[in-house]
Amino acid sequence: MGTTTAVLLSTLGRKAPRAAARWNVADVEALFALPFMELLRRAQQVHHEHFDANEVQLSTLLSIKTGGCEEDCGYCPQSAHHPTGLKAGKLMALPEVVAAAQAAKDSGATRFCMGAAWRSPKARDMEKVAEMVREVRGLGLETCVTLGMLDAQQARSLKEAGLDYYNHNLDSAPDFYGNIIGTRTYLERLDTLEHVRDAGLNVCCGGIVGMGESRAQRAALVAQLANLTPWPESVPINNLVPVPGTPLADAAPIDPFEFVRTIAVARITMPTAMVRLSAGREQMDDALQALCFAAGANSIFYGDKLLTTDNPQAERDRALFARLGLKARAAQ
Repeated sequence: MGTTTAVLLSTLGRKAPRAAARWNVADVEALFALPFMELLRRAQQVHHEHFDANEVQLSTLLSIKTGGCEEDCGYCPQSAHHPTGLKAGKLMALPEVVAAAQAAKDSGATRFCMGAAWRSPKARDMEKVAEMVREVRGLGLETCVTLGMLDAQQARSLKEAGLDYYNHNLDSAPDFYGNIIGTRTYLERLDTLEHVRDAGLNVCCGGIVGMGESRAQRAALVAQLANLTPWPESVPINNLVPVPGTPLADAAPIDPFEFVRTIAVARITMPTAMVRLSAGREQMDDALQALCFAAGANSIFYGDKLLTTDNPQAERDRALFARLGLKARAAQ
C-alpha cells in the first residue's frame, strides 16, 4: 500500500488514535483474483452469517434539485461543465417531496433518499432540506440525503432534523480520482464523512466502477471503504451509465463478472454493510442481477429514476423477486 493511500486511510482517525487498517490493497486484490465460484462461495458464507440472504432492502431516490452543479465529475450529467442538455432546476417544493415519499412507501420502499446537485448546500437551503427530512421521517420512512460537502454544523443540523443516513461517495481509488474529478479533492470527501460520523449519522458511501479504472484501483477503492472506522452502513456499488456529453460517454463497459466480483469483495470486506446494487441496473439483465444478489448485494434503489438516469420499474423488480424467492426487508 502506497504512502498516499495509507495517509488517506488514516484521515478519519486523525482526531483520535485508531487501529491499523484491516485491509491492505494487496489482500483485497487477492480476493478479486480468486476463482469466480470460490469468491462467490466466500461472499455467500459471510452474507449468511450476518443477514437473511433472501431479504433485500428497498430504497427510493428522488432528485430534489437537479442540474447546474459546480463540480466537474466526469460521469455526471448534472455537472454544469458538461454539455448534456440537462437544464438546472430549482429545489423542489415540500409537498411534492412528501407526495413522492408517500408513493415510494406505498410501493414498498423503506428508505427515501433525496439528492441535490450542489457542491455544498447554502444556509438558505439547509432549513428547507431539514423540513423535508422531518416530513419524510414522519411517514415512517428511513431518511437519507446527499447534498455534496458538509461542514460540521450542517451535519449536526441534519441530525437534529432526524436524518438517518448521509450519502457521500468516494467514487474511486485515490490514485484514479484525479482522472474523473478536478473540483473537489479526495480529502474533502473524507472530511465530509468525518463531519457526518461526528454528528452521529449513519454513512452511505460507495463508488463507481467501469470508469476505466484497473482491477487494482477497484481493489484500492474497496480497501478505502472497508478501512473507514467504522465501515459505511450502506455501500452503493454503481456501474457507470455513460451519458452523452460527459467525458466518460465513450467509456468501455466493465466485464459483467468483474462487476459481480466487486459486489462479492465488498461483501467480504464489509460483512455487516448493506451492499447496494445501484446505478446501472437498467442495463443489467435478470441473470446478472441474480448473480449480484448471490454475491452479497442486499439493497437496491427501487423505482423508475435514479436521480437523472433510468432505473428498473418497480413492477419488473417485484417480478424478479418473485422468481428468485426474494422478499423486501422490513423497516428496521
